Amino acid sequence: MKIAVLTERADGEKRVAATPETVKKLVGLGAELAVEAGAGRAASSEDAAYEAAGARVGDRAGVLAGADAVLGVQGPDPASLAGAKPGAWVVAMLNPFGARERVDGYAAAGLEALAMEFMPRITRAQSMDVLSSQSNLAGYKAVLDAAAEYGRAFPMMMTAAGTVSAARVFVMGVGVAGLQAIATARRLGAVVSATDVRSATREQILSLGAKPIFVEGVAGIEGEGAGGYAGETSPEYQRAQAELVSSHIAKQDIVITTALIPGRPAPRLVSDAQLASMRPGSVVVDLAVEQGGNVEGAVAGQVVERHGVRIVGHRNVPSRLAADASALYARNLFNFLSAFWDKEQGRPVLPDGDEIGDAVRLTRGGQVVSARLLQ
Repeated sequence: MKIAVLTERADGEKRVAATPETVKKLVGLGAELAVEAGAGRAASSEDAAYEAAGARVGDRAGVLAGADAVLGVQGPDPASLAGAKPGAWVVAMLNPFGARERVDGYAAAGLEALAMEFMPRITRAQSMDVLSSQSNLAGYKAVLDAAAEYGRAFPMMMTAAGTVSAARVFVMGVGVAGLQAIATARRLGAVVSATDVRSATREQILSLGAKPIFVEGVAGIEGEGAGGYAGETSPEYQRAQAELVSSHIAKQDIVITTALIPGRPAPRLVSDAQLASMRPGSVVVDLAVEQGGNVEGAVAGQVVERHGVRIVGHRNVPSRLAADASALYARNLFNFLSAFWDKEQGRPVLPDGDEIGDAVRLTRGGQVVSARLLQ
């Protein structure tokens, strides 16, 4: 089986879908690896390292020629995959809801598109969960980005000249990114609080040494919600949460928002009026800015200022830690491919009726087959 690893062409994308480590493992399974020249350079993986691991490095056309599978980070343009075999797998984060025309293009080209972000959150798929691995790094980096913009220190400092108060950090949305943001802010010495619409996250917040901020007396979402994500709450809950957040956010120095609902615009968590209540010099980091943003006034790809508050809206935050993000993502892909590897056929096989295969497969036989997209 020939597996092609391409250089990412999306603006600002520095990650790569395979590292020399995972190339060596795939070669060990019996695969032939072809890597586009320069594919890993921005993620600190040079061509020579790929060659030493057993891959052939070449131009895009040569890498794609006769490929049985194409590995990517962001979904490649279907028109750019000429040379791959009919029925070849395209394994990447394909943004199925936001880039439906591209998914249709894979179907028209006779390619089998496998969306890694549709990986079900079940026990046997944990090692393949690209959203968790990338969100973990995004939560960490969000705190560092906040610290870079914040004009004061994070920890309490007692000096001969007086005491510096600890920064107060409020994390909104306690998924993988939010939990890592809490842990990182705590390590830096901040006083941390957090909130979520899922009542089950209260214990997680406490376990990390942060203060849970929850609406009392109005039912939110019990448990984890579908796929580990929060769903939409009632108007009554939204009003109560807005009142609670307004009273709390005015006392905070840094706010980090992480709330997403798959297939829908990000929920609005912080209003312009709430920003105005924060003291000048405060910082808000919106990790959902590319899906519409949790924060009113956030601009994707920019750091803007409103009412003296700096709003950080970096795009593609995991790519800002390209080497580590690539290492984790590449392992996710290897774990996925190796879990379904058929030694007799010398390639991975996704059986019909398998929970993982049925979840990630978007196209097959010239048609869109994903139940989530067809709904």
